[in-house]
Amino acid sequence: MAKTSAKKEKWTLSFDATLKALVVRAARRRHVYPVAVLEELVTKQFNPFGHTEITDSTEYVKALRREARKQTDQAFLDELRTWRRQRSW
Repeated sequence: MAKTSAKKEKWTLSFDATLKALVVRAARRRHVYPVAVLEELVTKQFNPFGHTEITDSTEYVKALRREARKQTDQAFLDELRTWRRQRSW
């Protein structure tokens, strides 16, 4: 029997040349590959509050509690309304 070679799946994205130039320029400034810039953009779009990037949950909760003491009730409600507007597509 002949061996079947495992082929890599290639993806091609086609989009505006000016947008591509912008991504490439940003990647060069950061000294990373353009795909890293695109991944960061997608992560920010689908995870704007960064809850999945928490490394130490205990420290995160402590920081939230410290910040909550400084925030007024009205500011908290405004933040909730903003979050709800962003999540309702």
